[in-house]
Amino acid sequence: MTLFGIDQTLICLLVMLMARAEVQEKVSPECKHFVYMGTLPRGLEEQSFTQICQVYNGKQRFVTLYDSYSRIPVYSAYTFKRSDGSKKVDVPWMYEPQLSSTSASREMQAFPPEDVHKGFEDSQAVLEDYANSVIYERGQLNPDEHQAQPDDKAATYTMTNVVPQVREFNIGPWKEHEHTIRRRLNNYCRGTAYVVTGVTTSGQMIRRQNINRLGIPTYLWSAYCCIDFDHNAPYDERAKFPAFASHGLNDRENNNVQEVPVQQLEDFLKKVTYVSKSFQIFYDNCVPPSGSIGGI
Repeated sequence: MTLFGIDQTLICLLVMLMARAEVQEKVSPECKHFVYMGTLPRGLEEQSFTQICQVYNGKQRFVTLYDSYSRIPVYSAYTFKRSDGSKKVDVPWMYEPQLSSTSASREMQAFPPEDVHKGFEDSQAVLEDYANSVIYERGQLNPDEHQAQPDDKAATYTMTNVVPQVREFNIGPWKEHEHTIRRRLNNYCRGTAYVVTGVTTSGQMIRRQNINRLGIPTYLWSAYCCIDFDHNAPYDERAKFPAFASHGLNDRENNNVQEVPVQQLEDFLKKVTYVSKSFQIFYDNCVPPSGSIGGI
């Protein structure tokens, strides 16, 4: 299967025709600190995706690689912040003006009043795409519980950071996995933890008014890198540093999240989605430079 659709060639052509699509191999300078060694996951360079440096309230918050054809993120990359796991529930859902026009604001904005968003729904998801969905709900790739400050939490409520997740998976195994990672990084990561969370799809779409709107993830996957960690942690936890990963089936059944080494996740993704043979989530497999304990 391919990453975003059965006919990858057709999809690439369609997306390339959209002026909004842009291939960027390097992370934008202002968001460089959200990825380990300032380096994005490699192996997706041939895809016509858009790199978004997510900005909220005048400050950069995280990075998203976005597919404007499927109108969902390929992945979001962020730095984990020690958190008690609380959610910020009073935030309006937002969209990205920059996806619709290169001259538009680069800061996420709250959705305008009803029926005023026709100018940007071609390039990104809107609230109506989820309105009549019984099975799927909005699932954050950068979850607010992995952030600490109110504005960092609020920034995760952009539609470019969410994908259609089966409710039973979202509130069950995947949510418990997010709790597990939060507790582990809270307790045993001493420095900066870099997290990348993404999806694979098989071409199935959520439709609205008989139009394909949103790509439906087949799997969700995630990986973290923390090179400065507690070497006195219990062995079961210490063995999951400096990097570890996971993947889970976005379904009602057989949806347990499996934790695996990062390179095993990479091998898994090479089999189930479109990435090149050089696909690598973290620079140099999250092996710290000699004598270094920092990320950049």
